[in-house]
Amino acid sequence: MATIPDITETEQWLMRTTLRERYGHDLEIQLADAEIRLAASDRELTTCPVIYWQSDDGCNFVIFKAGERAYRCQFFYKPYKQMGTGIEQYDDLAECAVALLQAQADYVAEQRGDLPSARR
Repeated sequence: MATIPDITETEQWLMRTTLRERYGHDLEIQLADAEIRLAASDRELTTCPVIYWQSDDGCNFVIFKAGERAYRCQFFYKPYKQMGTGIEQYDDLAECAVALLQAQADYVAEQRGDLPSARR
């Protein structure tokens, strides 16, 4: 079973800075653990560190640390409808976070009718 390194102080700083730039104020990030399949064929779940936050409009964001320099992400308003960026895994946390925030912004714009609907 793979052991995933914890989220570092540097990764936490990067997330706080990225979120402050996006929202114009500090948002609380929470650190947790989640069990995920690292590969679709895995029979066992692997415990991964997680960065979680909620935006002012109630959207929930999760970034899973799936290995050294390996990140996965999703956002959701309701737990049964999770959305992502369309990229399974990133090797850069900043790229992962920015892509996730952009995907959510695009989703909001699409829901308002500002963007043409895309099949997700």
